[in-house]
Amino acid sequence: MSTLTETVADSAFSNGQHFQDDIALTHRNRHAPSREQEESASATEEHSETQRSNRQTVIITIASFTIAFTCCGINFAFGIFQAVYETLSRQPDTPFTGASPAEIDLIGTMSLSLMTIGAPFVVAWAKRFSPQSISLIGSVIFSVALILASFGKALWHFEVTQGVLLGLGTCMSYMVAVTIAPTWFTTRRGLALGIITSGTGLGGLVWAPALKAAVEAMGYRNAMRLAGGIAFALNITASFAMAWEPEIKARIEMENGARTGRMDGILKVPIVDWRVARTRKFVAQALGAIFQSAVYYLPLFFFATYARTLGYSDTAGANFIALSNACNAIGKIVIGYAADHLGRLNALLFTTVISAIATVCFWVPSTLSSDIAASQGLFITFTILYGIFASAYVALFPASLVELFGAQNFVSVNGVLYMVRGLATLVGTPIGGVLIRSHSSDNPSKSYEGMSLLTSIFLFAASFSVLWVRVEAMVGVDGKLVKKWKL
Repeated sequence: MSTLTETVADSAFSNGQHFQDDIALTHRNRHAPSREQEESASATEEHSETQRSNRQTVIITIASFTIAFTCCGINFAFGIFQAVYETLSRQPDTPFTGASPAEIDLIGTMSLSLMTIGAPFVVAWAKRFSPQSISLIGSVIFSVALILASFGKALWHFEVTQGVLLGLGTCMSYMVAVTIAPTWFTTRRGLALGIITSGTGLGGLVWAPALKAAVEAMGYRNAMRLAGGIAFALNITASFAMAWEPEIKARIEMENGARTGRMDGILKVPIVDWRVARTRKFVAQALGAIFQSAVYYLPLFFFATYARTLGYSDTAGANFIALSNACNAIGKIVIGYAADHLGRLNALLFTTVISAIATVCFWVPSTLSSDIAASQGLFITFTILYGIFASAYVALFPASLVELFGAQNFVSVNGVLYMVRGLATLVGTPIGGVLIRSHSSDNPSKSYEGMSLLTSIFLFAASFSVLWVRVEAMVGVDGKLVKKWKL
């Protein structure tokens, strides 16, 4: 009886337990999310992630624009200092007494060339440490360089500070910005790079007249100190936003994890994959970068001094720099937007050809004409066209690299080709300055004939190189040409 009772009790307990389990299961199922709810939650999470990503791209775009506006804007306004220093070179007891235009031009040339020569190292440091920290260090160096230059007593002091140090500071901030920004974009990469690099033009538009006014009001030394202080505030703030795109960051962290020490490889230049470097399209792109960069800054540096030979005042010369930079900004944004729809290589080829045509059709005749009014009209036309089209190369160049070599090779290829651009600038710009010759007061603009011809020849060479790149981009995996319009 006892056994029977225990058996019945066990059975009742078991059945009751099953019943409770069924109730609990039913309760869980009632409150468990349906498939539709799960899909909705997943979609909401993806939307939230997209919003965060979009917000980050906007922040990075604004921050990168700010760095370009400040660092490159001040560098692109060097023509103001070029004109001031050339005036001082004809006066006794100044740091520039007896200096030639080419010697003075070397200051700005070193700054702009070092801005890109150091690109591979800066990219390596940004990967090894963080984009934020490298950009912050660059911001400090940039401002310190300007302030130190304001105390210069000899030409070489300015070459070291306003030339070398300013170039290094620019490189560490600007190259970080233009390297990380393209990795955040896909469909609108051309527009994004156009907006970011338009900061160079808008910066020059603002900084050129501002520095001219500051020089007149307080002297060139105090103008440098003021610029250094403003640049510090802008660059430091923008540098805090610098960050790698998440997938790129994960790949970099894996690379860093394989290193033996934190300081391992900081002086090693990231080498382009040999399979990429030996391709014809890489060689063609490198040649185009060399030819274009060798002469790109020549008009910009000498706008103010060339304007003098046409009878313009120093203030008008500064306005030519501002006009060029305004066209620079407009061209980069508009052409960058068009490039996303028409093809980035197509836009790169078109703008390079137009800049070459503008130089040979307007600047060269301007230097040869004995009619001042005609020369002035030709020069104004050249300033506008060159500002719009030549500057677009700077925006389209990094955007085209992703198309040509893939996102996985972009960082190393971008760094090496920017270094090539810097070396070409370091060689080509001083050569252009040496070509300036003294001529009679009847036609002083003829002094710049050699420089304008050199610029024309090199820009046409760059155009043929970009055409070669365009052709190579149509070659399929089987080695045959495949007709493609949008490239």
